[in-house]
Amino acid sequence: MIPLHDDNPTHRFPAVTIGLIAACTLVFLWQISLPPGAAERAVYSYGVIPAVLFGEARLASELAVVPAALSVLTSMFMHGGWMHLIGNMLYLWIFGNNIEDATGHVRFAIFYLLCGAAAALAQSLQDPASTVPMIGASGAIGGVLGAYALLFPRAHVLVLVPIGFFITTLRVPALLVLGLWFVLQFVQSAMTPTGGGGVAYWAHIGGFLAGLALIFPFKGKGFPLFGGGRRPVGRPAGGARKSRTVQKSGHRGRSPWGGTRRRGPWD
Repeated sequence: MIPLHDDNPTHRFPAVTIGLIAACTLVFLWQISLPPGAAERAVYSYGVIPAVLFGEARLASELAVVPAALSVLTSMFMHGGWMHLIGNMLYLWIFGNNIEDATGHVRFAIFYLLCGAAAALAQSLQDPASTVPMIGASGAIGGVLGAYALLFPRAHVLVLVPIGFFITTLRVPALLVLGLWFVLQFVQSAMTPTGGGGVAYWAHIGGFLAGLALIFPFKGKGFPLFGGGRRPVGRPAGGARKSRTVQKSGHRGRSPWGGTRRRGPWD
């Protein structure tokens, strides 16, 4: 299933979500502007390398551009290809604005970076001797998905579903979409040998679990767990006038009820 949009309205303009998408896109455009050798060196310089992070190995001086600990941050803004970037940004756009709405701008930025750091550590601890760099926003976005699953499980997501030679769309509960995504990470991680390149599934798992835990202290009081959205402040629950909403799907105020990969695990 490929998510297209949700029907969960927001009350805040998603400035941080848009800023993260813009930053990741600009960094990727910089990556592809580099000559092949320089592009690979950039991945080693700014990606997370578990063995370097834990002090088991050292980068050559010309590659050690940032401290190993800071690579946990810089790696979140790099991607391994157009499909890697587009897939991550699609998920961030669909689900990120609602979590930003639930936390506020500053807390969302902190929440996102903490989830990304937890994801990088989860992948690194799974194979601490690995010298393969890890890049991508998927771990941080996994945290966004975990938070969304707790806050808005009954919101609905329009998904693209291939059935044989045909493609159709279905509107399904968010909990089903995100639950299947999470289970798939475990299945695929079990089928992936440790120590090689590919997708960093444990970063996805670690980010998702971090999002489940961190949303408790980061969410606003107007967002109960297992809800479907926020009631306008000061309005009763039973059908009172709604406040103005901003929604990415274009349906304003609708209720939510109702290529070849490069080396290195691209998370």
